[in-house]
Amino acid sequence: MSQPESAVADAQAGGRSGQEPLAKLAARYGLRRAIARPRFPVYVRQLWERRHFILTYASSRNVSKYTSSALGQLWQVLTPLLNAAIYYVMFGLILGGKGGIHNYPAFLLTGMFVFTYTQRTVTAGAKSISGNLSMIRALHFPRASLPLAYTIQELQQLAISMGVLLVIVLITGEPITLAWLVVPVVLLLQTMFNVGAGLVMARLGASMRDLNQLLPFITRTWLYASGVFFSIQDRVVGKAEAPQWVADVMYYANPAASYIEAMRDLLITREGGHNPPDAVWISCVFWAVFALCFGFWYFWRAEERYGRG
Repeated sequence: MSQPESAVADAQAGGRSGQEPLAKLAARYGLRRAIARPRFPVYVRQLWERRHFILTYASSRNVSKYTSSALGQLWQVLTPLLNAAIYYVMFGLILGGKGGIHNYPAFLLTGMFVFTYTQRTVTAGAKSISGNLSMIRALHFPRASLPLAYTIQELQQLAISMGVLLVIVLITGEPITLAWLVVPVVLLLQTMFNVGAGLVMARLGASMRDLNQLLPFITRTWLYASGVFFSIQDRVVGKAEAPQWVADVMYYANPAASYIEAMRDLLITREGGHNPPDAVWISCVFWAVFALCFGFWYFWRAEERYGRG
């Protein structure tokens, strides 16, 4: 009788008589669970080996998203343009949000596009596991591949939105400066944060069925607290006369606000432009590193439980 057959026979006997726990039997014969959480370095290596699958899956989702529409992929350009027009009319003209803010169109659209990238990534991450249970149960692969693919999908959308934004920034009179070379750095830091946040939300979404119902309210509150439509310093400290520490908390404890302010600092550079606190850049780095490290660890800890039950 071969070793696996002996292990099965012993396991059946142990299960009937209770003489030896199955875990000890597995250890004695050198067996391990079919779905087990690998060590973290091994897990990262497995993700890297599947990088082509992750990229292809993200790209295919973007392509299929518009295949049923008449204009097809053109919507990837039209959507940010239409959003830009709506946001400017609503918040700039009707609600009078542009008062006292230099180059409000660029100010508003920078905030909106940067925030939307994080918002959509977090929302998609929460559904990445619960929405792909059939794939998870049928195939063996690192489950973090799914929230990573969703983040790349949103990054591909952002690339088009940023192209639209840069054109609008130029049309509104801002010059091209060397500061634009730092734009990819901010996007890299924000992407690191988004990956971590997406992984955290993926694990939460896999076990909390009501999370997707709560997310629209959470992200809408997050939107209004991130200074997308107004200057935090001017509104909170200037007009509301709140203590400075309140504005500081809104700047530094809110990663979305930090990335928005950093991007505005790079794109709105004319005299009288937007000048965020210097510590915003420190906040951008902190949130990127913290979210990425914690998100991967937190998601990996539950690797073997995804798709069960």
